[in-house]
Amino acid sequence: MDIDPDIDLREAPDPPPPVDAALLGAISLGGGLGALARYGVGLLLPTPPDRFPWGTFAINVVGCFLIGVLMVLVTDVWSAHRLARPFLGVGILGGFTTFSTYAVEVHRLLHPGTVGVAFAYLAGTVVGALAAVTAGVRLTRAVVGR
Repeated sequence: MDIDPDIDLREAPDPPPPVDAALLGAISLGGGLGALARYGVGLLLPTPPDRFPWGTFAINVVGCFLIGVLMVLVTDVWSAHRLARPFLGVGILGGFTTFSTYAVEVHRLLHPGTVGVAFAYLAGTVVGALAAVTAGVRLTRAVVGR
């Protein structure tokens, strides 16, 4: 009995693509550096229980702004090395920004007495991140004349 008549189970699946060690290395190194920077900001701006997490908020908004700047630079301005965007964008800025921590912090704030803070943080981060990436793109394009 055929599971799907469009699939020939007698054919071997396509082999996985080869691993690009340089790409994985660039992303890993950048991610480690970004995570260290995030940790440093977390130490400078600790979040007391039941309070607005300003440290994580700042990390995500600043990171999104820098992603907007980076995308303009690597797509419109530089003929960047093939590992520049993975190292800087996926690695450093991906390791720096922390939307998983954001989700955990929203969840921790969802109890009587702090629901308003949770929703302010939930909405404020989304609005702030989108505004920051837009500002980063527009500001960079204005500065470089594009």
